[in-house]
Amino acid sequence: MNWTTPLERKFGRFAITGLLRYVAILNAAAFIMYKYDSRLFHLIDLDVAAVEHGEIWRLATYIFIPRITSLLPLPDWFNAAMWTYFLWWVGDSLEAVWGAFRLNLFYLIGMLGTTIAAFFFGHSFSNIMLNSSVFFAFARYYPDVVIYFAYVLPVKVRWMAWVSGLGLLIGIVLNPTAAYVSAVLVALGNYLLFFWQQIWQEAGHRAAVSQRRLNFQRAVARGDDSLHRCEVCNRTENSDPDLEFRVAADGHEYCVDHLPGKST
Repeated sequence: MNWTTPLERKFGRFAITGLLRYVAILNAAAFIMYKYDSRLFHLIDLDVAAVEHGEIWRLATYIFIPRITSLLPLPDWFNAAMWTYFLWWVGDSLEAVWGAFRLNLFYLIGMLGTTIAAFFFGHSFSNIMLNSSVFFAFARYYPDVVIYFAYVLPVKVRWMAWVSGLGLLIGIVLNPTAAYVSAVLVALGNYLLFFWQQIWQEAGHRAAVSQRRLNFQRAVARGDDSLHRCEVCNRTENSDPDLEFRVAADGHEYCVDHLPGKST
């Protein structure tokens, strides 16, 4: 059972359907207001000092600051429009997979993580980390969807996610302080909380595949054409055609008679 299931049973009725649609709309509204007064973003960002002086609205309003920059020299209204559409689309896509409650929970935890990081390290934080975590979650479920990098180059979402992750790593390299590294981890805590089991399982699967490939290469080197070999008794499918084999958690292959943990 997913750890969010009991929470959804108890609090699911409070979930906001289409949450990121509302966030996207308020991003658009904030941009329109910004065009009338360019000081707006400085009045709603997550400024720790300002919050400590009573401007508590900043704890929520920073998520409404849209991304208005791009790699191309395009009008900021165009970038804001594209960001609003993208946020709406990603939110709908994640809600289709998770449902409203899980998306609400994911976003709320991301906000809390960003706020904790800001107050713990005592400086202003943007919504970049929070938006990155949403995009990484989207890439988990829709890795082969094609988006247009800089609006012109078609790229699969999986590669865009890797590029974004690489950007975070470069930031760590350029600013390798414990504060920055910890801030990245805390701000992306929602992603780690929701996907650590999948990440762990995938790592174990890759290790098992690598071990099987290594075993096969060793078998070829010694002139053994068997594909399976028990680590304990060395029996293969050639020596015992009816024998079944399994890959254990340690990445090694065993016959069913010698699986680790099997009672004899």
